[in-house]
Amino acid sequence: MPRIRPTSRTRQSPERVRFERTAMAHLSALYGGALRFTRNQSEAEDLVQDTLLRAWDKWHQFEQGTNCKAWLFRILTNTFINGYRRRIKERALLEAEHLGRHGDRFFSRDATRRWGDPEVGYDARNVSPIVEQALADLPESFRAVVVLVDMQGFSYKEAAEIVDCPIGTIMSRLHRARGALREALEDHAALYGLAA
Repeated sequence: MPRIRPTSRTRQSPERVRFERTAMAHLSALYGGALRFTRNQSEAEDLVQDTLLRAWDKWHQFEQGTNCKAWLFRILTNTFINGYRRRIKERALLEAEHLGRHGDRFFSRDATRRWGDPEVGYDARNVSPIVEQALADLPESFRAVVVLVDMQGFSYKEAAEIVDCPIGTIMSRLHRARGALREALEDHAALYGLAA
């Protein structure tokens, strides 16, 4: 009887295995960051998917042994920032679709696959809607550094590399973002006895 060799569908390349072990381990953190950036579950899913596709495409450029999470967050952040204009155009197209101007040529957000991530539910239960709204009201560049440094735990240096700007800029943005959050949440903090 002839011996059957596994096809490419059943056998993964060593690079694919390395990618899944190294990069996919940060999927929950990426989704949490994307959700904070976009403030929308469907857009966060799209952002993570785009990030992982770009990461796989550039996987040969990743230096093994370096900080993969920071590398992935740089891709995530750049994809988010660079995709801002594209998202505005897509939103206009989707609104036109909703109004019946385009027929069935565009995808339905209701048909997107939902993520089964317990961390998302945890975050949603532990950050009040008032805090979420204050974060959402920040300019994108400020929100990005708050998410990276305060919520994802990246150092200033790592955040600067991810956003591709000087550390001083990160520190300045973070200082101004924290000040804006403090001002926006002053009454909320007083309710919990946290006001200075």
